[in-house]
Amino acid sequence: MDIAFDELPGQTKRILLNGRLDLKGSGEVDLRFTSLTTTDGHNVVVDMSGVNFIASIGMRLLLSCAKAKASRGGKMALYGLQPMVKEALETAGIDNLIPLYADEASALANLGQ
Repeated sequence: MDIAFDELPGQTKRILLNGRLDLKGSGEVDLRFTSLTTTDGHNVVVDMSGVNFIASIGMRLLLSCAKAKASRGGKMALYGLQPMVKEALETAGIDNLIPLYADEASALANLGQ
């Protein structure tokens, strides 16, 4: 699992994930992802287009970071999900807690950017 990030205008971080967000993949990015998403009140958009599989532990990571982000006054959104990953998140009800968008522009627009 690979992770990269950059800063976008309007105090928003973009995180790019690539690989399988399973037990191994979550373990590889947990500390870095948690640090990037929870250290300040800025908004975060997560590019999920490179994630081809997500397990329950990956969902837990996303959910716990989104909750921590909200407690610090920020928002987190996911975009670019592959169909299988999107279906898994919707089946688990994660889409009721973390907004899912087709693309980055939609995610940023809905975060007020």
